[in-house]
Amino acid sequence: MEKEHDCCGGGNCDSYELKIGSPAPSFEAEIYHEDDTKKIKLSDYKGKWVILFFYPADFTFVCPTELSDIADRYEEVKKLNGEILSVSTDTVFSHKAWHNESDTIKKIKFPMVADPTHEISYKYNVLIEDEGLALRGTFIIDPEGNLKTMEVHDNGIGRSGDELIRKLQAAQFVHKYGDQVCPANWQPGKDTLKPGLDLVGKL
Repeated sequence: MEKEHDCCGGGNCDSYELKIGSPAPSFEAEIYHEDDTKKIKLSDYKGKWVILFFYPADFTFVCPTELSDIADRYEEVKKLNGEILSVSTDTVFSHKAWHNESDTIKKIKFPMVADPTHEISYKYNVLIEDEGLALRGTFIIDPEGNLKTMEVHDNGIGRSGDELIRKLQAAQFVHKYGDQVCPANWQPGKDTLKPGLDLVGKL
């Protein structure tokens, strides 16, 4: 059933059910990147691992600690054939002003996506409708455009860049070696598991 939502100007939006392994919801948006603004589509990043990193708002408190944390890991993400797209319901002008004013946010080299219509946040089920803000949602999308991980936090709970990198590496391993799985706390180079009857009851 179609749902009425403000992001479509009061009209009908498609309702989105996020499923691991299914195509991630597509979108077009304006970004602030490298001291400029431009339009992008999610499909522009086909062939890369995309990390969608939703946060509530610019000029806030927990958000800069998280964005600084992943900014420090951006080069590592790029070496893993990845791209980070941070997303909030602010405009590109707010992103630019925050980038100009904050020494912490100046470190950001990845695209900052503007979602003032709330359409992207709605599609990824992170929109707090009565506040017009996004929850702390993190989504990893594979090079074919399929959703591989999703995690949503209360806005009082900050995320871990180390765990995000670990999950990206695990997703890439499973993507490459489909007959193996990564156990708890797996790190590259550690043992994986090959599911089969011989393992039943032995773990």
